[in-house]
Amino acid sequence: MKEVRVKFKKVGKTIKQNEILENVSFEVNRGEVVGIIGENGSGKTTILRLASGLSYATSGEVSVSGKIIKEGLWGELPPKIGILIETPTFMKDLTGFANLKYLSKIRNEITTEDIKKAMRKVGLEPENKKRVGAYSLGMRQRLGIAQAIMEKPDLILFDEPTNGLDQEGIERFEKIVYELKKKGTSFIFVSHSMHEIEKLCDRVLRIEKKEVVAYKH
Repeated sequence: MKEVRVKFKKVGKTIKQNEILENVSFEVNRGEVVGIIGENGSGKTTILRLASGLSYATSGEVSVSGKIIKEGLWGELPPKIGILIETPTFMKDLTGFANLKYLSKIRNEITTEDIKKAMRKVGLEPENKKRVGAYSLGMRQRLGIAQAIMEKPDLILFDEPTNGLDQEGIERFEKIVYELKKKGTSFIFVSHSMHEIEKLCDRVLRIEKKEVVAYKH
């Protein structure tokens, strides 16, 4: 029996009287990589934000690992989730390692060695004393991917994950996706690169007229 990691059930989202999504329904299973495509402004990133608990559905229901994401006093972020949405932001005066160490204290579930392993997977050296403010776009993107994977999440949400990466960085990213998928990690990912989407994803969904449909090419 398939284990459902993410479920959107007749989800609508309206922002400032602008309806972004309407009647969106789909599921993502354990170990499945699902890509989402659509025109600029169609609501691709909104879907990631809804799945992450950074935003809430106006109508319908979003659940992650069986837990309904609903608005509360402090919000209800889903557990065991890794996120890289839009350009990653870090504290510019700290090193890459120091940034991840600081962020790891939010849940306090991983070791220093876990952080170092995640950084090496993306091609960054934990001992490098360069401050993030001096990082290139590609280095910041690598650090963002390391942050998303370092706590070994069950679900990872990626928005344009290879933005700014060179070929070596892209190859490392693809290897990470394949390795984690084998371990049961699920992914939802948005990209403008159809080559990347078709290479990595088990299924591709397209947003058309505020709804999600299966993509056929």
